[in-house]
Amino acid sequence: MTADNTSSVQQSSDSSKTNKVEKPASDMTTILKDIGVIAFFYLIFSTFGWASFHIPSGSMEPTLEVGDRIFVSKFSYGYNRFSVPFDPAFIPESRLIGDAPQRGDVAVFTLPKRGYEDFIKRVIGLPGDRIQMRAGRLYINGDMVERTLVREVNYTTYQGEQRRVKEYDETLPGGVVHRIYESSDRGRWDNAGPYVIPPGHYFMMGDNRDGSSDSRNLGDIGYVPEAYFVGQAQVTTFSLYDCDQGKDVYCLFNTVPLGRFFNGIE
Repeated sequence: MTADNTSSVQQSSDSSKTNKVEKPASDMTTILKDIGVIAFFYLIFSTFGWASFHIPSGSMEPTLEVGDRIFVSKFSYGYNRFSVPFDPAFIPESRLIGDAPQRGDVAVFTLPKRGYEDFIKRVIGLPGDRIQMRAGRLYINGDMVERTLVREVNYTTYQGEQRRVKEYDETLPGGVVHRIYESSDRGRWDNAGPYVIPPGHYFMMGDNRDGSSDSRNLGDIGYVPEAYFVGQAQVTTFSLYDCDQGKDVYCLFNTVPLGRFFNGIE
């Protein structure tokens, strides 16, 4: 028994010497290769799959809150110059694959006239539509869009201002239902238009109707060409939302806004 055990141990020791794995010559080279592979796949993912954006302003409240991080689908609208990071000029603006934006989509687009700054708004009007605001009510092709009062909300904005708004469910033609904020029906853009949307262009509006500069301001955002669309916003991944704003958002320890994590964007 003793001899057999000794023999067995000796064989294991010899085997470990035979199967010894040598340390790579350069750990730094391996690390750099790994970083290069990760960077390559990130570029591919963010160009052809989803890109990550953050929300810096309250123009899309209550759908999107300041501090939200979102994933935007690039393949929803296809690929062109503005699908690629840094908008390289050698890539044409004509699109490959993808579908046209649909009414009700929450979409990211870029504006060359604003230094290629990215914006996020909701698609309200399609090419050829007639859009008008009358006394705070939205009209599309002569028909008033239905809205239903949900509640009144008191909250503190990310800039520290106290605000009271009415929250509505708005139902767009085609059936998309989404939430909007209205401070009043007598705001700057609550009587505007009519706007007749040119071919190949879209009319974009923020869900925070009295807190958004959008296509109603033709001198600023105006009509958005289809070529300038980057992608469709689909999900909030996580958020740095300020839990002290007083909205009905579930916050862990009144600090971490778990109620803003992994929500579909409608």
